[in-house]
Amino acid sequence: MSSLTIGMIGLGCLLLLIALRVHIGIALGLVSIGGLAVMRSPHAAGSALASQPFEFVAHWSLSAIPMFLLMGAIAYHSGMTADLYSAARRWLSRLPGGLAVATCFASAGFAAASGSSMATAAAMGRLAIPEMLKAKYEPGLAAGVVAASGTLGSLIPPSILMVLYGIFTQQPIGQLLIAGIGPGILTAVLFATMIITRVKLNPELAPSIQEHSTWSERFRELVKVWPIPVLIAAVVVSIYAGIATATEAAAIGAAAALVIAIIRKEMNISRLKLSLFETLESTGSIFFIAVGAVLFTRFLAFSGIPVYLADLIEITNLSPLVTLMLISLVYIFLGMFLDPLGLMLVTLPVFIPVFEAVGINMIWAGVITIKFIEIGLLTPPIGLNAYVVSGIVGDKVPLMTIFRGLIWFIAVEIVVLMLLFIFPGISLYLPSLMQ
Repeated sequence: MSSLTIGMIGLGCLLLLIALRVHIGIALGLVSIGGLAVMRSPHAAGSALASQPFEFVAHWSLSAIPMFLLMGAIAYHSGMTADLYSAARRWLSRLPGGLAVATCFASAGFAAASGSSMATAAAMGRLAIPEMLKAKYEPGLAAGVVAASGTLGSLIPPSILMVLYGIFTQQPIGQLLIAGIGPGILTAVLFATMIITRVKLNPELAPSIQEHSTWSERFRELVKVWPIPVLIAAVVVSIYAGIATATEAAAIGAAAALVIAIIRKEMNISRLKLSLFETLESTGSIFFIAVGAVLFTRFLAFSGIPVYLADLIEITNLSPLVTLMLISLVYIFLGMFLDPLGLMLVTLPVFIPVFEAVGINMIWAGVITIKFIEIGLLTPPIGLNAYVVSGIVGDKVPLMTIFRGLIWFIAVEIVVLMLLFIFPGISLYLPSLMQ
C-alpha cells in the first residue's frame, strides 16, 4: 500500500473519529501515530511522539497565547467589559436598534482585549442580552448580534488563531495581527449598518428606548473606558512601531491589564486567581489540540498528500480565485462540525502547499482563513458561538431562534469575504507599511 493511500485512509479515519465525537486532539494524535507506524515503523511513530510535542510547545512565539488570554481574563474580571458596554449604550442607544449596535461595537472593543471569539460572546452575552430582552428586542436579533459580534475576536488583534496560523505557516505574527484590523473594523461597521437598516424597515425588531443622557453623562461614561484603548495601544502600537515582537507585545498587554486593574482598585487575590486559572485552562486546551495538529502535519508530510494536491492544482491550472472558492466550500462544510481551532489546525497542513502552489499571499490567506472560521462559528449544527450564547440565555431564547437570527449576520460575513477577495488591500495595506 502506497504512502498516499495510507494518507487518504488516515484522513477518512480522522473525519470518522470526529463524527463519533472523539476529542479533536486525541483524534489527530491517534491517526498520526497510527499512520506513521504503518508507513514508517512503530519506532518512528514513538520517536515522533517523544520529540514533536516538546519541540512545538517550546516554541517561543507560542508564549503569546497565554499572555493574550491572561490580558482578556483580567480585563473581564476587573469590570473593563461592563464599562465599555455602558459607554457604548450611552452613545448609541438612540440609533435604530441602538442597543444591538452598541453591543456590536462593544464586542469589537472587548475582542481587541481578549483575542477569543467565545470569550467575547460569553462576556457580552451576560451584559447585553438581558438588557435587549428587557427592552423588547426581537430575541433572535438580541442573541444573534452577540454570537456574531463575538467572532470579531478571531480577527481583531490580538487574535489567538492568527498567532497559531503564523506559527504553522512561518509567517510574521506581527504582520498577521495588524492585517486583521481593517477586515475586523469593516465587519463591525457592516454588522451595525445591517442592524440599523433592518430596524428602520421593521421597527418591531427593536423598539426605540427613551434613554435620555446628557452630554456630561456620556463623556463621564466615555472616560471610564480608557483602559481598553490603552490595552489596544499597548499591543498594536508596540507591534506596528517595531518596538516589540508579537510575543513581547502580549506580555506588555498582560502586564498593562494587571497594572490598570490595580490602579482602578478592581483587582484582588480572588480575581487574579480566577484570571490565572481561566488562562491555564484555555492554554492547556489550545496546546493539546495544537500538539495533535503538529503530529498530523508530520503524518501528512510523510504521506505526500500536500505535495499531491499542490501538483494537482498545477496540472489542472486552476486560478487562485477558483482555488480559494473550492477551499471556501471545504471550510464552510467542515465549519459546521468542527470547533474553530480544530478546523484551522486540521486543514492548514493540507492547504498551505495549495496556497503556495497558486502564489497566494500567505498574509492575505490568513485573513481569509479566519473569515471562513468565523462563518463556521455561526453555522449549524455546531456553531460554537451560538451554543455559548444559548448557554447564557437558557430557555429565554431557543437555540433555533438564535440560528435564525444569525442568518443576516452570515450574509454580511459573505459580503465581507467578497470585498476581501476584490480588494486585498483592505487586509494588506497596513502590514505593507511595516516591511
